[in-house]
Amino acid sequence: MEFLTILLPIFGIFALGFIGQKKIGFDTKTISTMALYLMSPVLVFKTFYTTKFTIDYLYLTLYTFALCFALIAVVYIIAYFQRYSTSETCGMILASSFMNNGNYGTPVVLLLFGVTGLDSAIILMVIQQLVMCTVGVYYAAKGSPNGNGIKSAIDAVRRIPIVYGGLLGAIFQFLHIPLSNSVKEAVDLVAGAAIPTIMIVLGMQLAKISIRNLAKVSWSLAIKLVISPFIAYILTLLLPVDEMVKQIMIIMAAMPTAANTTMYALQFNTEPEFVSSATLISTSLSLATLPIIFLIVL
Repeated sequence: MEFLTILLPIFGIFALGFIGQKKIGFDTKTISTMALYLMSPVLVFKTFYTTKFTIDYLYLTLYTFALCFALIAVVYIIAYFQRYSTSETCGMILASSFMNNGNYGTPVVLLLFGVTGLDSAIILMVIQQLVMCTVGVYYAAKGSPNGNGIKSAIDAVRRIPIVYGGLLGAIFQFLHIPLSNSVKEAVDLVAGAAIPTIMIVLGMQLAKISIRNLAKVSWSLAIKLVISPFIAYILTLLLPVDEMVKQIMIIMAAMPTAANTTMYALQFNTEPEFVSSATLISTSLSLATLPIIFLIVL
């Protein structure tokens, strides 16, 4: 029952965007652009400014990037045999390689492990933000019909202000640069609104789609909800972290697709309907898959 209390607000925010799009109708691309270029950089700045860096960051950074690229490798293998186009492959990567560690994973860890596990969950959330705003943006841009391959993808990563928000936050922390109370309040307001806005955009996008390619969605769900925690388990065997942190790493890897990927897919027009569908269905199926992961891991 406690688990459901975490999920109900998440689905409620999705539903808010869905109903708003059906009843009123919005330009989701414009709202997505606002969230990507104005709000998300402030959220990442706050995260990197307030989270204290420790040696665990090194191990968890290695783990997060290794897991991401392992999942991308799995997608490429499937794409090769299924003869997916570049856009389809990049859409599959967005739907399968990035997990919802923020507004979903962190509350779940807090519920399971209490405040003792929260620090590790926050570290993984911060690193996942870094991975998504670099590797995620790269593949979103690479799969864009308007792009011209690797060059445009790298240029897109350089233009995304999220990266600079993270760098600025880390610099401010390391140099102990204080923020005034009024600036902190402004940062908190924008950062607090970023994730709900992204989730509302996802709900809006879902109101405009129909799921056509169930086979492709099924591959994505298998990678995200089954293969990802298995690879995470293998990686935990190689890292010198304590047992609780290993459990958190596996549970975080089993989280559904990150809502941010829908924003990237929509922004670059990289299979937005497919990515949105995979995000919604993986989040819904996690009601059944996560309890199984808990039984195995805990």
